Amino acid sequence: MIVRNEQQMKSIREAAQVAATVLDRMCELVSPGMNTYDLDQSGRCFIDELGGESACYKYQIGSRIYPAYTCLSVNDEVVHGIGSIDRVLKVGDVISIDVCTRYNGYIGDNCRTVPVGSVEPDVQRLLDVTEESMYAGIKAARRGNRVGKISNAIQRMVEDAGFSVIRDFVGHGVGKSLHEEPQIPNFGRPGDGPKLREGVVLCIEPMVNMGRHAVKMLGDGWTALSADGSVSAHFEHTIIVTGEGPEILSVPFGKEVPELALKD
Repeated sequence: MIVRNEQQMKSIREAAQVAATVLDRMCELVSPGMNTYDLDQSGRCFIDELGGESACYKYQIGSRIYPAYTCLSVNDEVVHGIGSIDRVLKVGDVISIDVCTRYNGYIGDNCRTVPVGSVEPDVQRLLDVTEESMYAGIKAARRGNRVGKISNAIQRMVEDAGFSVIRDFVGHGVGKSLHEEPQIPNFGRPGDGPKLREGVVLCIEPMVNMGRHAVKMLGDGWTALSADGSVSAHFEHTIIVTGEGPEILSVPFGKEVPELALKD
């Protein structure tokens, strides 16, 4: 668990603002008839315009190299979906837009699931609960709490609503690398995991299925799907643990922290 000094915190804050601004602009573009390749390319242009670079593009795990600039996951795709000309958004779909940027050597990471036009009430409820669970986890990210406090807050809210927390993918620390310690599962007991320290930067990101929690992988080696075909949602913020409590860093330039983050 890496503790950041004031200069590093400033740099990570700037990187997170770049990622948040790109995400915000991409979400505004989502509309029926758009294909996900064009949305990904728009993200690429926004990142370039803000002086950053994609931390997703050419990200490598073993022999697998990620080919897109953002992660775009539609409906039953949980995470790491790849933009495609053939994937055309239609009314009633949902799309998770995950933007990871590198700016001045540091990473910003955030995600939001948005509806394409109007969606069924149960799907909107899934989105609302997943977002609320992220903020419940963020509020538990206080100095002296264990990581499990975050995990448990997310799990309880999701499962009380009748949905399932993904077990195969977790939140994480972030800084100069996209994935750093500690890992932050979205399920667990309050007393589990290491104690949080002031100056630690985390990505808190519940991934939630409407049905069961199991996932399966597409043949591209990247895209994870809900195994039962149910709709999935994903929300993420980059935050820092301060002496006064958690601070959300992934806020677009010129905008305020969302009201939902401030509610008890």
